Amino acid sequence: MPDQANELRYVSTRGTAPALGFEDVMLTGLARDGGLYVPEVWPQFTTLDIEAFAGLPYAEVAARVMEPFVGSDIPQNEFAELVSAAYATFSHNAVTPLIELGPDQWLLELFHGPTLAFKDIAMQLLARLMDRTLQRRNARATIVGATSGDTGGAAIEAFAGREAIEIFILHPHGRVSDVQRRQMTTSSAENVHNIAIEGTFDDCQALLKALFNDLERRDRLSLAGVNSINWARIMAQSVYYFVSAVALGAPNRAVNFCVPTGNFGDVFAGYAASRMGLPINRLVIATNVNDILVRVLKSGSYQPNEVIATSSPSMDIQVSSNFERLIFEAAGRDGTRVCQLMDSLGQQGGFTLSEEELSSLRGLFSAMAVDEAEVETTIRDLARETGYVCDPHTAVGIAAARRTQSEGVPMVTLSTAHPAKFPDAVEAATGKRPDVPPRLEQRFGAEERFTVLENNYDLLTEFIESRVRAVSETTS
Repeated sequence: MPDQANELRYVSTRGTAPALGFEDVMLTGLARDGGLYVPEVWPQFTTLDIEAFAGLPYAEVAARVMEPFVGSDIPQNEFAELVSAAYATFSHNAVTPLIELGPDQWLLELFHGPTLAFKDIAMQLLARLMDRTLQRRNARATIVGATSGDTGGAAIEAFAGREAIEIFILHPHGRVSDVQRRQMTTSSAENVHNIAIEGTFDDCQALLKALFNDLERRDRLSLAGVNSINWARIMAQSVYYFVSAVALGAPNRAVNFCVPTGNFGDVFAGYAASRMGLPINRLVIATNVNDILVRVLKSGSYQPNEVIATSSPSMDIQVSSNFERLIFEAAGRDGTRVCQLMDSLGQQGGFTLSEEELSSLRGLFSAMAVDEAEVETTIRDLARETGYVCDPHTAVGIAAARRTQSEGVPMVTLSTAHPAKFPDAVEAATGKRPDVPPRLEQRFGAEERFTVLENNYDLLTEFIESRVRAVSETTS
């Protein structure tokens, strides 16, 4: 196992924020210089370390993979208990079961948590870790998050009712599925506040970043983030790459992964696993028609377009926050270079990677865009051929995986959400609405609570300030 004698620290992708330990990074979310935190060095697992994961319960592998990132901030036995409690909330004993679709084609089901989406895998753990740290420090926090669909429901499920935390979730009004919205808005917990922003997810994300860059308000409200800008999310998501790859023969066999992604967090977790020693042959980025990640890998030019609404709304994103982490690595961990590119994005609406940076990305990553017609066809054909029903995000991944499969190398597509979360898209493709799990059915008749706000920073801060007075008084 990686040596923890040298305590792991975290550095910002923009190079000027102070290096922090795990707990501070977890509570901070976005670095004070606007960057995202990454490990100062990547922990390394040997072939023997990875072989030893075979046959172990998911929670045990998770604890082993994540321990180097946590270091001495949390005692190992206590951390293992928190990890075990987080994954005890999942309805499948394997937590993330593998399903065989065909020769060398596998599906990794990541939707067996409380809100039936892959976000539960990190969020159930993050809530327990944050709660422990806040209680130990006798502190409070105001969590703010932006969601394109699933993050909000997973965060609310995990943090609802926790006394040391107020949670505010922004979602794009009318741009998430009915099920996704209800999973957020039917919570009756007093510490939960839902905000529907008149705009896109990118607008929500921009408001969130503005909040974190407002340092005086950030300190006064003790802001903490749970979006995938929070390193703990990436850390937790790297685990299922190890678990699934080992089940298919790693480390003595390389594996391909195809990842439907919008904000790049889920696929960056695969990159993290690769840097830690897992033999990943290829990471395929699967996107819908909001194809900025395909375009940047093709040309090196990162130029966001207008967001197009699709049947896979969690991927309706043109500004992928976690891509900054990958740029940092491709640029040789040069924070000054990252600042230049991010300044260009803010001031000129885009940037261009160097040939060396682009070549670095292409060494591990491929990217495929899947349009709406192909999504529907994939859902229909998969159901007809195998009896397996998938949601539209997973269909994006399966379609891209089929186009990029290498003979003799297992291809694992990440299935990010249960089909019942997107019943209209599934019914349009198959002629039948998917069965609704009991966990979801109870949400349908409950009263909804949310506030619609214009895409306006002042209105947002006024709304938050008026509802976290107790936090302000406590921390003043």
